[in-house]
Amino acid sequence: MNIFLGIMIPFAGTALGAACVFLLKNDIRAGVQKALLGFASGIMVAASVWSLLIPAMEMSEPMGKLCFIPAALGFMVGILTLLLMDSYVPHQHLGQEEAEGVKKNWSRSMKMVMAVTIHNIPEGMAVGVVFAGIAAEHTDITLAGAFALAVGIAIQNFPEGAIVSMPLRSEENMNKGKAFLYGAGSGIVEPIAAGITILLKDVLIQVLPYLLAFAAGAMIYVVVEELIPETSEGEHSNIGTVGFALGFVVMMVLDVALG
Repeated sequence: MNIFLGIMIPFAGTALGAACVFLLKNDIRAGVQKALLGFASGIMVAASVWSLLIPAMEMSEPMGKLCFIPAALGFMVGILTLLLMDSYVPHQHLGQEEAEGVKKNWSRSMKMVMAVTIHNIPEGMAVGVVFAGIAAEHTDITLAGAFALAVGIAIQNFPEGAIVSMPLRSEENMNKGKAFLYGAGSGIVEPIAAGITILLKDVLIQVLPYLLAFAAGAMIYVVVEELIPETSEGEHSNIGTVGFALGFVVMMVLDVALG
């Protein structure tokens, strides 16, 4: 029951964010959007360090001075995997006129949802990996630490859900219900990715440090490639910087206090 609740928490964050389409009349202001994206970036970076990379190296301590190898290799594979997904999966970011990835005759709405879905797969894997460690009774991962990661990603997902559903309502003229479903649907891959990872725990537990670092690399790619550039565009980029700092501190506190 704890594991099911844990992997559903991030999806709940996305759905709650998408529900903003029922509460707000207008699109999210640029300054607020920058702050939210910065906040999400800070949470993802802190989670990558405290919840994923540091535990990966701690698990590899029997390797002595070479304990960095699983973390370094997993991190780079995560970066390269997201680079390939970004290059081939059709998707479109807010404010962009041209879609990225392989050319497909998909609607702009679907491409916008796919842009967020790419982000959510590694986040789901990250949650799945830590709960797989719990299920396998791995002593280096605590239940409180796993829930801290899930809650941190849920907080980060809240603005993402709103940033998907609100523009679909204003720019694509969708009705509120459909815009909500698109926004919430972008997060459904998280519990799916987490569930698959947990089901494969008996196989994956042997390479757990690599998988933790893989998820960290994938999330850092999203932050550096997409979120931070979006917060830096136009005026008042310092709002995004303040949001990043707040998100980083919130996730750090969650992980240290609960882990």
